[in-house]
Amino acid sequence: MIKAPEPFDSSHSDMVQFGHENILLGEKHVESAEISRIVPLQRKISEHCVSVINMTGLHEAELYLDSVDHHIGQLVNENEIHTFIFVVRLGQLTDADKIGLEWLQRVFGDKVLQFVMILFTYETEEECDSIIDDLKNNPVLEQLLEKCGGRYQTCNKTITNQTEMRELMNKIERLFNENQQQRYTLEIYNTALRQREELKKSECESDEPSINKETREHATTETTETHRGTAEELRTDGEKPDQPEKEMLTSSKILFDRLHLEGRNDNKLRAADVLQITEHSLESHEYCAEEELVQTFIQKLLMMDYRARYIHVNEANECDQIQQRNNDSSKNECDIFEEMFLSNEGSSQSERIHPMDVQLAVFHCADDFLKQLMVTKLSQCQYALPLLVADPFTQQIEFPLWTFREITKSWKTRNTNNETISQTHPIYKAETPMVSFFRFGSVSSSKSHLMNSLINEKHNTFFHRNCPGSSRTRVLMDGVVEIAWFCPSGKNTDKFTDCVAFCNLHGDAGDHEKQLEILTEMSSVNVVLLPRLQKNDKNIIKLQQLYKDSKSLICLFTEDVSTLIETRKRKYKIGLKDRNQSDVSEELRRAINDCLSESSSTFRLEDVSKHSDIRVDEEYDDDCRRGREAAQQMMSLLEKKDLTEIKESVLPHQGKLWHQWCQKNKELHRPKADEIEKEISKKQTEMKEIRQQQHKSDISEFMKCFIKEMKSDAANKNNFFLKWLRILLDEYTSADLSNLHHKYDKTWSKVLKLKENNDKSEQLKDEQTELERISEELQAATFGLEHIMREISQIYESCSSVKKNKKDLQVHFSSLPRLAAEMMISGFPLELMDGDAAHVPVIWISAVLDELIQKLGDQRVFVLSVLGIQSSGKSTMLNAMFGLQFAVSAGRCTRGAFMQLVKVSDEMKTQMNSDEMKTQKKFDYILVVDTEGLRALELAGRSTQHHDNELATFVVGLGNLTLINIFGENPAEMQDILQIVVQAFLRMKKVRLNPSCVFVHQNVSDVTAGEKNMEGRRRLQEKLDKMAKLAAEEEVFDAECFSDVIEFDVQNDVKYFAQLWEGSPPMAPPNPNYCENIQELKKSILSHALRSDGMVLKDFKDRIKDLWEALLNERFVFSFRNSLEISAYRKLETKYSKWSWSLRSAMMETENKLHNQIENEAIHKVEETVLQRELKKTSEEVEKSMLEFFEKDTDANILIQWKTSFEIKIKDVEENIVGETKRKLNEILQQRDLKKKIDDHRTHHENTLYEKSKELALKLKDKANDEETLKKEFDLFWKECVKMINRDTPLIRNIDIMRDVREILSDVYKSAPVDHRKEGSEYSIFTVSHYSEYVILKRSTKGGVKEAVTHTCRTVAKTLGFAQTLSPEDEAQIRSLVTDITQQIDTKIQSFNITKMGYNISYIQQLIDYIKARVIEHQEGTVKYVFKNEFSMDLFFFICKRANKVITDQHRMFREANDPEMYVEKKREEYYSIFQKYCHGATSAAIFGEIICQKLKEPIEQSVYKKTARDMASTMRANCESLNGNRSDLEKHILKTLAEEEDKSKSFDKYINYIHNPRDHFKNFIKDEVSQYITDKFSVSILPKMKKNIELLQQIIMETAHESTEHVQVNSGDVGLWLKSFTQQLSDKLIFSEKDLSGVKHDDVNDFNLLEDVIRKELTALMSAISSNFSKKTFPVKLDYKFRPDEILIDHFCQCCWVQCPFCNAICTNTIENHHGDHSVPFHRITGITGFKYRNTTNLSISICTSAVASNRSFYLNKSDKVRWSEYRTAGKDYANWKITSDLSELPYWKWFVCEFQEDLEKHYKKTFEGSGEIPDEWRKYFKHDALESLDKYI
Repeated sequence: MIKAPEPFDSSHSDMVQFGHENILLGEKHVESAEISRIVPLQRKISEHCVSVINMTGLHEAELYLDSVDHHIGQLVNENEIHTFIFVVRLGQLTDADKIGLEWLQRVFGDKVLQFVMILFTYETEEECDSIIDDLKNNPVLEQLLEKCGGRYQTCNKTITNQTEMRELMNKIERLFNENQQQRYTLEIYNTALRQREELKKSECESDEPSINKETREHATTETTETHRGTAEELRTDGEKPDQPEKEMLTSSKILFDRLHLEGRNDNKLRAADVLQITEHSLESHEYCAEEELVQTFIQKLLMMDYRARYIHVNEANECDQIQQRNNDSSKNECDIFEEMFLSNEGSSQSERIHPMDVQLAVFHCADDFLKQLMVTKLSQCQYALPLLVADPFTQQIEFPLWTFREITKSWKTRNTNNETISQTHPIYKAETPMVSFFRFGSVSSSKSHLMNSLINEKHNTFFHRNCPGSSRTRVLMDGVVEIAWFCPSGKNTDKFTDCVAFCNLHGDAGDHEKQLEILTEMSSVNVVLLPRLQKNDKNIIKLQQLYKDSKSLICLFTEDVSTLIETRKRKYKIGLKDRNQSDVSEELRRAINDCLSESSSTFRLEDVSKHSDIRVDEEYDDDCRRGREAAQQMMSLLEKKDLTEIKESVLPHQGKLWHQWCQKNKELHRPKADEIEKEISKKQTEMKEIRQQQHKSDISEFMKCFIKEMKSDAANKNNFFLKWLRILLDEYTSADLSNLHHKYDKTWSKVLKLKENNDKSEQLKDEQTELERISEELQAATFGLEHIMREISQIYESCSSVKKNKKDLQVHFSSLPRLAAEMMISGFPLELMDGDAAHVPVIWISAVLDELIQKLGDQRVFVLSVLGIQSSGKSTMLNAMFGLQFAVSAGRCTRGAFMQLVKVSDEMKTQMNSDEMKTQKKFDYILVVDTEGLRALELAGRSTQHHDNELATFVVGLGNLTLINIFGENPAEMQDILQIVVQAFLRMKKVRLNPSCVFVHQNVSDVTAGEKNMEGRRRLQEKLDKMAKLAAEEEVFDAECFSDVIEFDVQNDVKYFAQLWEGSPPMAPPNPNYCENIQELKKSILSHALRSDGMVLKDFKDRIKDLWEALLNERFVFSFRNSLEISAYRKLETKYSKWSWSLRSAMMETENKLHNQIENEAIHKVEETVLQRELKKTSEEVEKSMLEFFEKDTDANILIQWKTSFEIKIKDVEENIVGETKRKLNEILQQRDLKKKIDDHRTHHENTLYEKSKELALKLKDKANDEETLKKEFDLFWKECVKMINRDTPLIRNIDIMRDVREILSDVYKSAPVDHRKEGSEYSIFTVSHYSEYVILKRSTKGGVKEAVTHTCRTVAKTLGFAQTLSPEDEAQIRSLVTDITQQIDTKIQSFNITKMGYNISYIQQLIDYIKARVIEHQEGTVKYVFKNEFSMDLFFFICKRANKVITDQHRMFREANDPEMYVEKKREEYYSIFQKYCHGATSAAIFGEIICQKLKEPIEQSVYKKTARDMASTMRANCESLNGNRSDLEKHILKTLAEEEDKSKSFDKYINYIHNPRDHFKNFIKDEVSQYITDKFSVSILPKMKKNIELLQQIIMETAHESTEHVQVNSGDVGLWLKSFTQQLSDKLIFSEKDLSGVKHDDVNDFNLLEDVIRKELTALMSAISSNFSKKTFPVKLDYKFRPDEILIDHFCQCCWVQCPFCNAICTNTIENHHGDHSVPFHRITGITGFKYRNTTNLSISICTSAVASNRSFYLNKSDKVRWSEYRTAGKDYANWKITSDLSELPYWKWFVCEFQEDLEKHYKKTFEGSGEIPDEWRKYFKHDALESLDKYI
């Protein structure tokens, strides 16, 4: 179906000729009066049957539109339309034609345009040939064609050419397919009708006349949804646009929809959103889809890539290949005119979005902070900035003053003396002349292009029609005023000698009167572009006003060819037509310069806000206004203050006091005095006093105001406030700083000149002194936000130090870190290292990071740091890469180090968790650390080398990746930085930190030359290798090349950057190649990040502290203490403790089961494979848990280094457990055979009693009812039986261990007095202060070594004249020997199994033999002494004294179980009960059942106690605070318990035992904990477990009895089969077997159901009886020694490392015995508590290992062997295996202990804390609560 609306004016009948030969329309022509008679005409065109609706003349019915609507609606309803053919006479485009298409669009709706085909008719072939010229010369015709998608066909007006019609039909068919075979339907028409009615209604409401053909002076069209284009004018020159507001709104809405910004007018784009790391931001996009335009534009803009405006959009129908047309015409039919000149196929795509529409759309949808960021970046790109912008929806004109606030412009001018003057101003304050450009009407020349030629010929400052990506249509730019500044460089080539502002009003100035008024009022020169105007043109009046005005006016005529003419003073005319662009630009420049030279008026950006009827963004936003007012209030407090003195008065906490504290802290960490602890205490006191002074300092009104503003919860207002404060501070300081910089440069030039002349006169010194003074003034005058935050940090640190709030601080000091954390989250950088003091405020930074963790969670960050020479573009690079806000300008801008967070988008995190990267850990932020430049001129001569090394080490250690920034190709500079960097990385290698690095070589010319880059990489690699070798020699490390130090790939880890500027500043834009390099580097960084584990914020906090603490000490590697590793290792130790406990618990169950089976003689051999099989399941679970822990823990990257060793250790533990269990069970097997006789005797006696009582009962059966007689007879029987048993079996007597010990000692050491030690005395060999009295020193003679070992040793010693003084090393050896022997003796005593076997005096003999052998073995070694007999005697005596209770208790248990008299007496009531049943004639089954239950009583009791002991151990491991962690946690609780002991004397004895015999003390502590647990928790924890266990056993026994009964009944067995089944099933649960009933006759038992019932009944009573005896008192007594909970826990906790520090006796905290690597401990002790003294004195030492190793002092191994503390590892193996890291932590616990127990220590060691060992007064300030708090801090 084709609708053919033709030309609407019937007078133009030459457009088409009707007739029967007219293929398309035929003869009939329907007039408008015959609307109702319009019917479809059926035609056959090119083999197609077509319905044609001829609508010619319908435009005349517009006055009767309602009736037309009805009939058109009917036609559309009946005939769906494929296309509308719009007929135009070629070469004669009339107003009617233009109005006709607009009418068609208005009646049929916007969508009609996608169905329109233009049919150009001609009369002669020559006319047809002119179509291309028509299109070229008539832009309106071209626009008309473009609105219809470029679709057209030509044909003769007779429409008789079949070929032309065939081509028309082909094009219609293609159109149908392009429209996806859609037709124009009634639904589309009704929508158009509805929209028209709404428009009409809105026009009526606004009193606007309706627009029709008689009143319309020009036509305005609206783009269709299909084209989604912008409003486009169809008018000739001179016509005034009069677009309806609704049309403008619709166009804007379509644009925003196309850019996917719908809804963003309310929900603004935030800076935080666009600064995130996204997958899109990692790619470089030259092309993008339309929906990605916004993010691509923003991404490129943030990177300062001026090509952000030139993004190419991938069209939907765009192909990579060249488009080809399918034309079926034969060769003869091909027509070059048709196919090459006329055909527009392939160009029907929708109009692309204008680049400036993208920029403005984003601008409108951005929040204030993003707008400001955008405009700042546009300025950096040297682009014009929006000065006046109309809201696209309200048309309100806005002046975005806020967006200019962070822009600073610098330029250079020359004064009258031809001296170059540098100027830097905030642009909103700069006073410059302003030249405004605008146009009236439609002009052919580009105004923006002309302006660019004035400002920067090589850069499109203003976007113009010939820029890449430009399109004819734009929606948002008309009425926009843009501004740009020309900044001169002070050279003769400058086009203007001073800074000049240029403003550009887009669109027809006549349509934008307010903007024109503002520009003409504020400008110094007005430049207007004009077409040829008529005298009566409405714009003539405005021009006349401008011409009469005194301001300069330059008129540029597009249709004039004249050169520069001054028509009157300051009024110029220049023609543009057919003129050379360069000539025009030069003439215009000359004219402007002439005008400016005669004008004194200046333009200031802020003054624009004074105009009425415009909205100023700063005034419109309440938060912005309140933020500004608050900042202005603060700035008012700085009025009339000298800038160089302002910080002293306003920021007192960070001045001299802070710098003094920093200096003292450095001195503290580098002690040089001999009396090190006194010196340290003195320094610490001085530091505390400085903190007190800081605390007393008043908080200035300025700071109070700042804190008051920041403590509010209005985040948006706070951000405005901070921004305003920074802006106003910069404005406040800029002038003075500029002057100071100028002075500095001038003086520095003089110094250089004098040096070049080798001038060493006083003048050079004076100039250098002056330079130093200016440098100090510069430092004092620098005042920014970072100084305010530094002040807050020092307020916080001073309050934190004195632990109280300041009186004038309006908030609690603990809330201050929250302010900094919120600033970081908002995108502000935070000072990490104070650049002025060169110090890290660790307390403050830790608190801020803690607060950050509180707010964000313990997020994982990838730390990116940067190092480089001063002013090498580090901050610029980071800002471009991530859109950050690090300060950048010439000279030394960044001082110290700053950190800033860059968020990783959720989309990016999801990608990290994808299948490809599932093994990697996602990170939430990149934490960027920017640093001050190395080799800073201001620091020249002030320990620069040390400062740079310190900074480099700190930054490299912090970063997961460090960017090493090298600027230019200066070999000396490169050498300097490489030396510093390589040494820093070498230090990291030595302390097992593994950061990565990327070298960024900036400002390299010709970066595209691949060969040159390869050569550069090779040279860099050689330099790095050389530096690595040199640094390795200095640091004593084996490294031949840089790759030995760090993983480094010279191909991928070296980046070459183009120079930053494309041309010469200040007008040069950033180099696009630089931006590409930035993008490539960013991608590389993220690649590194994805391979890295990063670190969580908590770890980052610890890393900062560790690095800084180590750097404060001069020996970094020696002093570095990796808290992350320590923390991770402790976590691993805790896990290891749980894994080993799981294995032990499982094996205890297996051991118990097999133990029962051994006792029941069910097994006779224990195979290791059986034990391994039993442990397999638990072992696999542990293995799985380990694997999961090492792979998934947050510290997996640190833990991995121990994975293999701990896997081996767990295997060792497993093997040890299996081996130990096998050994124990084999011992039980051996002992079972040894005690078989005892057991058999007991069983025989029991069974004999049963049988004899049965015989007696049968005799007394007739007296069964006479209870008294039965009782009497039984008592007589019992007495005789017991007498007989006692006669046959020897009694087991009580023992006296110590008596046996003395007897044996007397036999062994006949000549020595055995009782030289009183038993009751407090003396103990375990806690003796020294062992000198026990030894004789070996004497060296010429004949060799002569050992004097005689009973007269004392006399010999005195005769030889040397005292028995042992070195600390000797004392440690002997103490270690005592500890080891004690441990081995304990093991031997356990192996005797006295509980089962009883005591034998031979055990004592075995023990003394063992001790003697060990003592002889020891003294025959390389020791310098021999032991006296008293040593072995006392050692044996005190060991046995210590073990006395254990052995005695075990023997008591054995006697109770095996002494016939005691045992039989316990069974009396049981026997009497059975005797009674016999008397009463009970059946055999009943009696046998009761006997079985009686036999089960003891095994049940044993099982319950053993199981409860195991359960209790597990419960305590899980719930007891002191036992639920690893060994270090246990030690912490031990130390707390010792400190809290009320009895001081008892407490001291325990301390001494802990210090010298830690293992023994640990065991006693665990025993006490278990005992206390039994006392406190028996009724709530232990008793319920016992009852549960006994109930479980009862259930098992009854199930077993039932199963045995069924088994006998099924197999027709007898009581023997029943008993066998019953005992076998219980053999692994209870120690109970058939042999226990071997003497009891039961052959006549045949009622098994009765037997089962009896057992059930008796068992219930038995269980109740056993349970009734459960009590707190009896529980510990009845526990088997081997299965006591304390022994189980001791076995678990004490199988670890017990090696003690050779200086202070601190115990290595490693939970693995014989572990690999060094011994270590969280904190050491004061060496004097072990008896350590100063040489040649009796003064106990107050040295602490960790501070002593940082000093230059020495210690003595003996009288002559002297070793420096810092080289302690060279003192021997006991020292070499210890890692003692320098640490100046205060250690309140041991300082408090020494002060609290000073007298006790002096008495114990017979030495004093005097002289060099005098206790510092500062130590006495610690109280017990300080000591206890420190335990939580340090352990």
